[in-house]
Amino acid sequence: MQQLVVLFVALCISWSSWVVAQDDSGYLLGPGDKIIIQVYGEEELKIETQLTDSGKINYPFLGEIMAKGLTIKQLESRIYSGLKGDYFVEPNVFVGIVEYRPFFIHGEVKQPGGYPYKPGMTVNQAIALAAGLTERASREKIFIYREGNKTQALNANLNSKVSAGDTITIEQRFF
Repeated sequence: MQQLVVLFVALCISWSSWVVAQDDSGYLLGPGDKIIIQVYGEEELKIETQLTDSGKINYPFLGEIMAKGLTIKQLESRIYSGLKGDYFVEPNVFVGIVEYRPFFIHGEVKQPGGYPYKPGMTVNQAIALAAGLTERASREKIFIYREGNKTQALNANLNSKVSAGDTITIEQRFF
């Protein structure tokens, strides 16, 4: 029994070393997120996949599962429910995010483009990833377009939080 506990702890440590986050309770999965799914003791049920535009994943025994719009815990629960009973007595399901979908920044930054998202990221950190502001950049005209609503700009500042899939626009200042 003690060896089983040691093995379980070792597996948990090894999972966390390459998984970016295992429980971001408010984070909703979307296209571009790379996730890993494992069932303890069932190596053939381990998959690492990136969500496509459809938001669906194909999982052994269960077929297509809609992952888009779910939290990590909701996806774990859906897989657990699907495997329990018909296939397993009490499956131990783990879902983790290996890589978040990118955010985008353009306008008056030195290197506009898409960059890897990190939880807790601010506009200031996003600007740093884009090699800083240009000489003509405005610190007051910063806008964030959220992933689900690309038509409505939110006024932002350097301390505003960025989410995965967001688009940040930095406009020019007038002299």
